[in-house]
Amino acid sequence: MSTPVRLAPAQLDAERAKQLAAEFGLKPDEYERALAILGRTPSLTELGIFSVMWSEHCSYKSSRVWLRTLPTKAPWVIHGPGENAGVIDIGDGLAAIFKMESHNHPSFIEPYQGAATGVGGILRDVFTMGARPIANLNALRFGDPSLPKTQQVLDGVVRGIGGYGNCVGVPTVGGEVNFHPAYNGNPLVNAMTVGIAPKDRIFLSAAAGIGNPVVYVGSKTGRDGIHGATMSSAEFSADSEEKRPTVQVGDPYAEKLLIEACLELMATDAIVAIQDMGAAGLTSSSVEMAGKGGVGIELELDTVPQREDGMSAYEMMLSESQERMLMVLKPGQEHIAEAIFHKWELDFAVIGRLTDTGHIVIRHKGQLEADIPLAPLESEAPLYNRPTAETPKQPLLDAASVPDNTGLSAALLKLVGSPDLCSRRWIWDQYDSTVGGQTVKRPGAADAAIVKLDGLPRALAMTTDVTPRYCAADPEEGGKQAVAEAWRNLTATGAKPLAITDNMNFGNPEKPEIMGQFAAAVRGMASACTALDFPVVSGNVSLYNETEGRGILPTPAIGGVGVLEDARQAIGYALRPDLDLVLIGDTAGHLGQSLWLREIAGREEGAPPPVDLAAERRNGDFVREQILAGHVAACHDCADGGLLVALAEMAMEGDTGVTLAASPLPAAHAFFFGEDQGRYVLATADGGALLRAAEAQGVPARPVGRSGGRDLVLPGGETISVADLRDAHERFLPALMAR
Repeated sequence: MSTPVRLAPAQLDAERAKQLAAEFGLKPDEYERALAILGRTPSLTELGIFSVMWSEHCSYKSSRVWLRTLPTKAPWVIHGPGENAGVIDIGDGLAAIFKMESHNHPSFIEPYQGAATGVGGILRDVFTMGARPIANLNALRFGDPSLPKTQQVLDGVVRGIGGYGNCVGVPTVGGEVNFHPAYNGNPLVNAMTVGIAPKDRIFLSAAAGIGNPVVYVGSKTGRDGIHGATMSSAEFSADSEEKRPTVQVGDPYAEKLLIEACLELMATDAIVAIQDMGAAGLTSSSVEMAGKGGVGIELELDTVPQREDGMSAYEMMLSESQERMLMVLKPGQEHIAEAIFHKWELDFAVIGRLTDTGHIVIRHKGQLEADIPLAPLESEAPLYNRPTAETPKQPLLDAASVPDNTGLSAALLKLVGSPDLCSRRWIWDQYDSTVGGQTVKRPGAADAAIVKLDGLPRALAMTTDVTPRYCAADPEEGGKQAVAEAWRNLTATGAKPLAITDNMNFGNPEKPEIMGQFAAAVRGMASACTALDFPVVSGNVSLYNETEGRGILPTPAIGGVGVLEDARQAIGYALRPDLDLVLIGDTAGHLGQSLWLREIAGREEGAPPPVDLAAERRNGDFVREQILAGHVAACHDCADGGLLVALAEMAMEGDTGVTLAASPLPAAHAFFFGEDQGRYVLATADGGALLRAAEAQGVPARPVGRSGGRDLVLPGGETISVADLRDAHERFLPALMAR
C-alpha cells in the first residue's frame, strides 16, 4: 500500500527555519517575505528553493535596476536579455547565439573543476537555444603571479578550460589574461560561447501547454554543487577551502553526447520549451520555465535519475550536477525523445507535467515536499536600489611630471615581458583552437578571433575585453572603454561589430562605494553601446567577489561579436616587409593608469585616458572601410602599453622589423607608451594614399614608420632585434609555471 500524500509539506520548526534561512543567505526581511507568500513556515525543500531563487546569483536583486538602463535593441537583435543567451541576425538565414558567464568562486575553491564546469555551463546556455557551438572564449584575472596560490589557480583553471573544451570538440579561440594583487583571494573566470542556428529555429524556455510532460535528460543527479548559487552570492572568508563540496564536477564527454542528442531532437517537432539546469539546478530550470510561461508545474522526484543512494528532495532540487537539461514536450512525443537520448546513452525520464495551478508542487516518496505559488516567487523577489557612492575623480597625469629615467628600448623589453603583456602561448597551447576546421585567425594572430561559418564565405569575429585598472580609477570611463575596446578589436579585423554580452564582476554591493562602481560602469557601457550601435543582448552579474573584506578591481568584462561577409577579408596584425605604418587617431600621451606608469615608474595613479565616442566611431568606421577595400595589410589597435607595444607585437607576429619615425611630442615616452584611446596602427603598401583618404574624412592620421629588416629601429638609431623582443615576450609564463 502506498504512503498517503500529505496535504501540506512537513514544516520546519520555526526557530530552525529562521536559523537555516540565515545560513542559506536569506536576509531577515527576505525570510519574512517568504513566510508571507507561503502563509506558513516552509519545509526544508521550500526554504532551499527560496534561498537559491532569491540569491544574488539567480535574482540579480542588487543589479536589475541598473541593468535595465542598458540598450538592448537593434534591427539585428532577435532575442535580448532574458533568455538563456542573446540572439542576433547575421544574414543568410542564420543567427549567432552567445553569452558570457562567471565561475569565479568555484574556480578559487577547486580551479580545475570550477573552470571546466564554467565552460560546460556556458555551452549549455547556447545549445539549449538550438545553436551548435562554434567557439569558446574566456576572460581570466589572477592575483600576484609570485604567489604559489596564484600559480596553482592559474594552472588548474587553464587545464580545466582546455580539458573541457578540447574534449567536447569546441575550439577555444580567444580571450584575455591579466594579473593584479586585488585578485589574490578571488580570481575571475568568465567563459563565453558563440553558436550558430537557423534564425527561424530558435528554442525558448517559456513552458506552455497544460498537461504537457516535463522531462529530464542528460546525466544523473548527484550531491555535487548543492547551494552553489548561494555560495557564489557571498564573500569568501578564511574557510573558503571548506566549500569544496559546493563545486560541481563536469564530464565533457557526456556534454558532447548531450549536444548531439539535443540538436537531433530539435530537428523534430517535439520540443515546446527547453532550459539548461545551471545554477540552482532543477529548481531554477523548473521555476523559470513555468514562471515565464505563466503555468504551474508538478514534479515527481522519484523518477529523477540519481547516481547516489538516499537523496532527499532538498538535495535533488538544489543539486548542480552537470550535463542536465529540462524540457517540456508535446503530448505523445515522449517516445521520440526517449529513443534519441537512449541512442546517445543519456538518461531520459518523465518527471512531471504542467498544470494550471500557478504553483510549483514537488512530491517525493509519496510525500508533498513543496507547494509554492510561482508568481510571487518572482514578483516578490527582492529588488534593491542600494546606496551608491561615487569614486573620487583623479586628475589627468601630466607627462612632464613623470620623467623617463629608463629609455624607450629598456622600457619596451620590460613591458613586453611583464605579466599583463607577455605572450600567452603557454596558455593557448593547452587549448585546441582549430578543432572543427573553421578557425581563420588563431589566438595571438589578430585583435579578435575569426571563425568561418561552415559552407559559407561569412565569418564571425569575437573578442573579450576590459581594463580593470581604468575601471578602478574611473568606473564610468572604464565601462565606456571596455565596450569601445571590444568594438575596436572587432573593427581591426575588418568585421562589423553587432552586439555584446557582458560579465559584471564586482565586490560587495552592500558597500556604497562598490555599488557606485557598478552603477557608473553601467552608465559608461550604456553610453558606448548607444554611440557605437553595439547593444547588449545577454550577460551575467557576479557580485561579492571579496575575500575577508578585500574586493577585486571592478571588472565589467565585455564579449563582442561581429560579422564579416567574406572570411578572406579578415586581417591580423602580422607585419610583412616594405609597408608604410600609419597611426589613426589623436595622441596626447596619456600616461595615467598606463602599464608604463605601473611597470616602469612603479606608480598606479591618475585618470585613465578619456574615451571620445564620436572619435571612436569615426576612426573605426574609416579603418573598417579601408580594410574591406583591400588597402590594409595588417591592423592592430593601440591598447595596453600604447603605440610602441602595438608595433612590437606586430613585428613579433610577422617576424619583421620596423624603423620608427620621431615622436611629435616633447616627451617621447608619452607618445610611444601613452594609452590614448580610439587609435589603430595600419600597415599599407601606400601610406600616402591612406593619409589622403583619412584627411578627406577628417580622421587624424600620421606616418609612424616603415616595416622591414630584423630590428626595431628607434628614433635616434637605437635598435632592438625582433628575436630579443620575442625572447623577452615568451619567457614569463613558462618560467613562472616551471617553478
